[in-house]
Amino acid sequence: MNTNWEAFTTAAPDLAKTAEERFAAYTHHVLATLRKDGSPRTTGLEVRFLNGELWLGMMPNSLKALDLRRDPRFALQANPGEGTGMGGGDIRISGRAIEVEDAGTRAKYAEEVEPPEPFHLFRTELTEVVRTYVEDDTYLVVQVWKPGEPVRTLRRT
Repeated sequence: MNTNWEAFTTAAPDLAKTAEERFAAYTHHVLATLRKDGSPRTTGLEVRFLNGELWLGMMPNSLKALDLRRDPRFALQANPGEGTGMGGGDIRISGRAIEVEDAGTRAKYAEEVEPPEPFHLFRTELTEVVRTYVEDDTYLVVQVWKPGEPVRTLRRT
């Protein structure tokens, strides 16, 4: 099932709003990709939520872009910010990144974002969104969303 950001927002609007707010709070986030040998690679990344999509833009021939061309699976974690507060919780998004070659789509993105040229552009297909936070200084709460399923909420003491 191919699920873009708009489909996620429709299925789980509250969780989607919280996720967007967490990503908007800071500029740089952490992207995990898979190297040629299958081991993980983590790198910094800026993300954009535009026109119902979660976009990943990258410098030409960056290792993360080459990783995604070879294996589109990724995990993205919102910058937790300073200290231990993590207002809004910890947000992680997993899925597949699909490189966009269409000139019109790239031009529309470039007009809005003004990235340095040239650049790689990937749109995302989500497989999971997870929010972890502390409630009432008592419970660790984990919200999990997967395409075609309702949000599951787990509370642990």
